Amino acid sequence: MRKKPIIIGVTGGSGGGKTSVSKAILANFTDQKISMIQHDSYYKDQSHLTFEERVTTNYDHPLAFDTDLMIEHINELIAGRPVDIPIYDYTLHTRSEKTYRQEPQDVFIVEGILVLEDKRLRELMDIKIFVDTDDDIRIIRRIKRDMEERGRSLDSVIDQYTSVVKPMYHQFIEPTKRYADLIIPEGASNIVAIDLINTKISTILE
Repeated sequence: MRKKPIIIGVTGGSGGGKTSVSKAILANFTDQKISMIQHDSYYKDQSHLTFEERVTTNYDHPLAFDTDLMIEHINELIAGRPVDIPIYDYTLHTRSEKTYRQEPQDVFIVEGILVLEDKRLRELMDIKIFVDTDDDIRIIRRIKRDMEERGRSLDSVIDQYTSVVKPMYHQFIEPTKRYADLIIPEGASNIVAIDLINTKISTILE
């Protein structure tokens, strides 16, 4: 009988170090079948909207995500069937025509700002992690990332952070901390926490 894959949820605020923590776990299990699935891949298709309308989307709200599709895909992967995960185009603010094929694995890291917000998604997870990082550090990281990788101006990043990102964090993301099995201060630089997670995964895999 096929063993159920281990599903690990990793969440926290934007720029909080979720991806770094996820990558630190991935790096430890290079000999295992392990993959990361990002909630960001499941932003809703907005091709029916004008570009101007798409730009105003609140990407930090639960309704921005097609979480139903993500749950469906994770259930398929648990059942041992591959899925085609959407690819989101941040320059066009909508889903691209491309997808990528995700094969079943032994371990899946499910990463995103709101992966603990939906009870149905939480119930699929074996380990739930909240990466807890100071607001100041998160905005600095977000400015750097959005300017370098997404071509945004400093003013637009600051405006988006103060009007949307920060209020949404306190309304929707921070409250999900109560569902976490483990809260990691300072993200991937917290070597002790990363070691604890890796040891726990190793134990389950054995």
